[in-house]
Amino acid sequence: AYAGETTMSYFSQMVGLTVQNFVTPAVGLAVMVALIRGLSRKEARGIGTFWADMIRAVLYILLPLSLVLAVVLGAQGVIQTFGAYVTAHTLQGASQTIALGPVASQEAIKMLGTNGGGFFNVNSAHPFENPSPLTNFVEVLAILLIPAASCYTFGVMVGDRRQGWAIYAAMTVIFVPLLLFCVVMEQSGNPHLAGLHIDQFASHLQAGGNMEGKETRFGIVNSALWASATTAASNGSVNAMHDSFTPLGGLVPLILMKFGEVIYGGAGSGLYGMLIFVIIAVFISGLMVGRTPEYLGKKIQGFEIKMASIGTLVPGILVLVGTAVALMMKDGQAEIFNPGAQGFSEVLYAVTSASNNNGSAFAGLSANTPFYNTLLGVCMLAGRFFIIVPVLAMAGSLAAKKTVPTSA
Repeated sequence: AYAGETTMSYFSQMVGLTVQNFVTPAVGLAVMVALIRGLSRKEARGIGTFWADMIRAVLYILLPLSLVLAVVLGAQGVIQTFGAYVTAHTLQGASQTIALGPVASQEAIKMLGTNGGGFFNVNSAHPFENPSPLTNFVEVLAILLIPAASCYTFGVMVGDRRQGWAIYAAMTVIFVPLLLFCVVMEQSGNPHLAGLHIDQFASHLQAGGNMEGKETRFGIVNSALWASATTAASNGSVNAMHDSFTPLGGLVPLILMKFGEVIYGGAGSGLYGMLIFVIIAVFISGLMVGRTPEYLGKKIQGFEIKMASIGTLVPGILVLVGTAVALMMKDGQAEIFNPGAQGFSEVLYAVTSASNNNGSAFAGLSANTPFYNTLLGVCMLAGRFFIIVPVLAMAGSLAAKKTVPTSA
């Protein structure tokens, strides 16, 4: 809801926001590890130390990966400077201020930590953040790297790698079709332009399709790929404007967020969110076939289901209540500049994004106001911690249980 280059100083971006970019994924990874310990330990009295796990995540995972990625991005043209903004003069004689800054270092952890807050207002559509198709590929890979690797980590820690691969496969089976659907819808173009004799077909001269709000250096496929990855992984960064997607193309990012950010999801949070669904699925399937519900040798009982239910219901409740409040209040209605279905979608998208800790937007909504900053801020905090608390409670309960033989 803010423009980094006009709102924040270099110091604020580096010391304030970048530090939070490290702490946030470290917290998610610490909670993830705690839940995995709960599933793998037997009659244990604890699930680890939060501070130790958070420091390990920063020192052993986030800092090394960020250092490597920052060097790669800097070598490929992402700027890294403390120089003052440059005033340039255009061919028409007007002056233009070009914002600079230490971008590469923040860009690295922004992508790896599934944070998404860009140094510039247009985020990774800005050529100083994402100058080429190569950097675009590297940054998309960075978005999905830690969430996808968390599945393998889970398999190793519980002593059964097949469990990790099964969760990874479930995520991928949902992600790939939605990605392909988004690409097809965007490549199909805007049907309202068909009668105006506007060429929307791909050729050697143009990408074709719906290019509104997209960078020509990326085109349709890379824009749709980023939109799908950033909303699947609770990253929130963009290299194209989601509000300019076709209705069905824009539906894909919205659906991916409404899954609860468990299709890869955030660093750590994606896996523990998916494990909530796994535990509920195991419980229901166990009751259906008449066997004791258990997962990885741990009985799934009433307390675990209550905690898992809280974790699944909170994001949906926040979205429904938050959207209703925004549409009923005059302060919420006043910032909708696209009336009708699109305006409703913008409000729904904003609340969904905040409640599921994503951060992307249908930017036609003017969200940088006291009303929306308060509403969306509350949704962010509740959507984050009202899931972490029941997950940790469930982890402690599982850790204290005995391991039982797998029933037939």
